[in-house]
Order: sequence, then structure tokens, then C-alpha cells
Amino acid sequence: MAATTEAPEPWYLALLGFAEHFRTSSPPKIRLCVHCLQAVFQFKPPPRVEARTHLQLGSVLYRHTKNSELAQTHLEEAWFISQEIPQFEDVKFEAASILSEFYCQQNLVDSAKPVLRNAIQISQQTPYWHCRLLFQLAQLHALEKDLVSACDLLGVGAEYARVMGSEYTRALFLLSKGMLLLMERKLSEVHPLLSLCGTIVENWQGNPIQKESLRVFFLVLQVTHYLDAGQVKSVKPCLKQLQQCIQTISTLHDDEILPTNPAALFHWLPKEHMCVLVYLVTVMHSMQAGYLEKAQKYTDKALMQLEKLKMLDSNPILSSFQVILLEHIIMCRLVTGHKATALQEISQVCQLCQQSPRLFTNHAAQLHTLLGLYCISVNCMDNAEAQFTAALQLTTHQELWTFIVTNLASVYIREGNRHQELYSLLERINPDHNFPVSSHCLRAAAFYIRGLLSFFQGRYNEAKRFLRETLKMSNAEDLNRLTACSLVLLGHIFFVLGNHRESNNMVVPAMQLASKIPDMSVQLWSSALLKDLNRACGNTMDAHEAAQMHQNFSQQLLQDHIAACSLPEHNLISWTDGLPPVQFQPQNGPTTSLASLL
Repeated sequence: MAATTEAPEPWYLALLGFAEHFRTSSPPKIRLCVHCLQAVFQFKPPPRVEARTHLQLGSVLYRHTKNSELAQTHLEEAWFISQEIPQFEDVKFEAASILSEFYCQQNLVDSAKPVLRNAIQISQQTPYWHCRLLFQLAQLHALEKDLVSACDLLGVGAEYARVMGSEYTRALFLLSKGMLLLMERKLSEVHPLLSLCGTIVENWQGNPIQKESLRVFFLVLQVTHYLDAGQVKSVKPCLKQLQQCIQTISTLHDDEILPTNPAALFHWLPKEHMCVLVYLVTVMHSMQAGYLEKAQKYTDKALMQLEKLKMLDSNPILSSFQVILLEHIIMCRLVTGHKATALQEISQVCQLCQQSPRLFTNHAAQLHTLLGLYCISVNCMDNAEAQFTAALQLTTHQELWTFIVTNLASVYIREGNRHQELYSLLERINPDHNFPVSSHCLRAAAFYIRGLLSFFQGRYNEAKRFLRETLKMSNAEDLNRLTACSLVLLGHIFFVLGNHRESNNMVVPAMQLASKIPDMSVQLWSSALLKDLNRACGNTMDAHEAAQMHQNFSQQLLQDHIAACSLPEHNLISWTDGLPPVQFQPQNGPTTSLASLL
């Protein structure tokens, strides 16, 4: 920083002081800040001051202006000059880090990689920067979907942290690697890695907040692993530990004492972000398990927290959390009979994706899937097929692909005239043979789809076999919605076969479970069956009560149907390509009919 070897020149300190004053003014006076920093060059400063000033100018221009060309010039100069100066690590590696970040923002990823590789190569004697640059290059590879290279770098980082004596940072590298292996579905590598991480986290004695944040990271990976596998019941002990862990963190005060080991100067996420993340995985669990009121409660809490955080923090992870929360609550709304609200929230996701190309790339398939589910709920089957087809073209994620195919199969079953396409799909999601994913939930759903098809074809014994398989699997993991759907369909089969007693034994618990979820469609279906059952058995009073319930559910669904189809956002069902439309033309009225759910 000094203009001479002894002390900084007064002119330099004065210009730096003015620049900082203008930068931190409210509002910031960036033009004046830049003028002060540029004035430093008029004094022909020594290389250290020159390099640092280029870095400061490049950073200010990059973060606060749209002058990307000038920002790039200054950052490149800072990186170039600082490499020639010995013992100038902070400026040298900060320049490399910010320059690479800038290149990525400008879609110049191939320019960012060599800068980071070079900086990693020469930073091995500077533990903090070496670890930080390894994380940065690994993240760059991960964003490019090159997870193999990212995992290799994280492995290098873990070994380096071990040699440097920082078990904390070693755990961060290993947990990050575990996260990417889970994304790649390399489960044979994930299990031993998570086991090692668990041991490191439990044995590490250090800053309580750092320890608890490692535990949160570890438990979030475990919980999402279980949920990906559709194991809603098995995940409960881990989820409970995670919720207790976040409560512990919220009671701890941030310790201002920095770690003595420079390799340990990292943290995974801020406390507030971790709280939102725990709400998010709780919502994911509640939705899969069919506790939809609980999912709603935690979504409201998380979204409220997110709104507060986004006022102070522009971190893109917050928008990702918001989109994932909305995706889950939209599915809940469609089940609970709030289609109009779901449609408005789908529109909200569209708007968030409009603001971020990366967010849209990562969530376009999910958006089309949600629109497909909405189309089914308002009986627009041609649009549902178009949405699911668009989603399939946009995803490489096996679980999402299987979920979409399962729902598309249900569309073909309802349409009744798409036999060739239907059988082609069912071959690809055969739960008895080479099922494409390890998800317990999706395999149970595939049995249900087979049962539904057999029911429509009048092959009742075959339908019962498939549905009993669904029941067995859904009971094993507390998959309440699948249990309710299977029970009511079995009840319908027994009713058609004239076995009223067995039908009643299925429909009554289906109704109870559907009320608890609550699942409006299954309640409608169950009440219609109960009405017919009680009439057939001569139970006039019970039949009248069931008929009244059926009438109430029908009215609620009809009103919601009309409200949803009247919204301008209903036109989103026609969008199947490119970015979602920003403006929506108002509807004159509903264009679809409320179809029978039976």
C-alpha cells in the first residue's frame, strides 16, 4: 500500500480517504470515488500502489456501474502487475478471484478458468486464498454441470485442509463434494463420504456456531437424500435432529474471535439463510408425506423470512430458495383445491425466472411440469400433454423425468384413446422391472398408475394387485396421498364388483385420510362413493349426508375452477417455448368444463 518502503505518501492517503468517503456516502457517490482513485495514477505510483488501485477501481466499477469494459481493464491490470510483486498475496489473489467472477458474469467462462488455475497453482503457501480459489473453481465447474471436475477439486481441497490442520475446512470440502455426488446420483460414493463427514463433524471441537453449521450442512444432505429416495418415514429422525440443530444455532451469539488457522476462515451459510433452508426441507417433507397444512405453515414462515432478507441481501441463493418453496406450495394448492392461488403463484415463479437467466435455466422444466399439473386440475388435457412434453425436453434429472412421465401417463389414461403412446410410456416406468430411479415414492406411484389403467380397462383383479402393492409401499413410508388414492380406487373396484362391505372398508379410511391431508379430489370421489354405497345398502340417512358432502365439495371445486380459468394468468397454459410471457391478456370467462373426477 505504501508509496515508499517506510510509510504511505500523504497524497495517497488523502485520495484513498476521499474515495472511501464517496463510496460509503448515502447514496454512494461512485463517480467521485472513481475520480479520486484515477487521480492516484497522476503521481506515477510504485507497482504496489498501482496494482492495488487498479484492483480498487476494477472492483468499484464492476460492483457499482455498468462500465464493464473499464472494469475488465483495471482488474486485468491488477492481476498482471501483482503477479510480478513478491509478498503481495492479498491483492494478487483478490484480483484473480474478482476477475474470474467478472468473466463468469460476462459469460467468458473460458477466460476465468486459466486465471483461477494459475492462482491456485501459486497460492499453496497462502492457505486462506488457496482454499477459497479451489472452492471458486469447483463452483464454476458445478455451474457448467461438469460435476466430475468440481468433485476432483473439492477432493484436492479436502486433502490440503487436512495437511494444513483444519478439520473444519476439510469437512466443508467433503460435504460440498457429497452434495455434488448426490446431484450425480453416485450413491455408492455418497454413503462412505457422508459417514466420514459425520465422524469429522462430531469429533471436531471448535467454535460452536461453526460446529453447528457443519451439522446443519451434514443433516440437510442426509434429509434431501432420503427425500430424493421418497423415504418420508425413514427421514423423520434426521429431520428432527436438523430442526433441533437450527434452534441451537439461533440461540448462539456470533463469536467475533476469528480462527487462528487461516485455512479455517470460511463459513457455509449465514444463520438466517440456514433457517430458511431448514424451513424449505421441512416443506418438502410435509408435501411428500401429505401434511399439506403443515407445508403451508412453514412456507408462510420461510417466505416472510425471505422477504426480510431480500431487502438487505441480493444473494441469488435467496431467489432459488423462494422458487423452490413456491414450486412445492403450488403442488399443495392444487391438491387442496386452491387452483386460482396456485396459478397466481406459478405466475410469480415466472416473474422471478424472468429476472435471472440462470434461475430460468434451472427451473424451466419444473415450471412446465407445474403448468401441466394445473392443466390436469382444470381438465385441459391437450395443454397438459403439451406442458409435460415441453418439460421432458428440458430436464436431464431422472427423478423429475420419472415424475413427469407418470403424470403424462395419467393424462393418456384419462383421454382413453392414446394407447400406443401410453404403453410406450409405461414400458419406461415399469415398477416391476428396471425402474429408472431408486425413489420409493415414485415407484409406488408407478404401481398406482398401472392399477388405474387396469381399472379403466375393467381388469379388476390385476388392478387390485397393483393397488395393494402401492398400499404396501405407501404405508411403509407414510405416503398419505398415495394411500388415500389407492384406498378410494380399491373401494370403487369393490363397489363395481358388488362387494359393498369391502368397498366401505376402503372408502371410509380414504375419506378420513383425505380430510386430514386435505385432498379435495379424493374427498369428492370418496363422498360420491359413500353416497352410492349407502344407497345400495339402504342407509338413507347416511346416503343423504354423503350426498350433501359431495354437493359441498363439488361447489367449492366449481367455484375455484371458474375463478382460476377467469384469471389472465390462465393463458400461461399455452406457453410451451422460450421465456414465459410477461403480460397476460384477460380471459372473458372459463373456457373449460369441470370434468368428473371419477
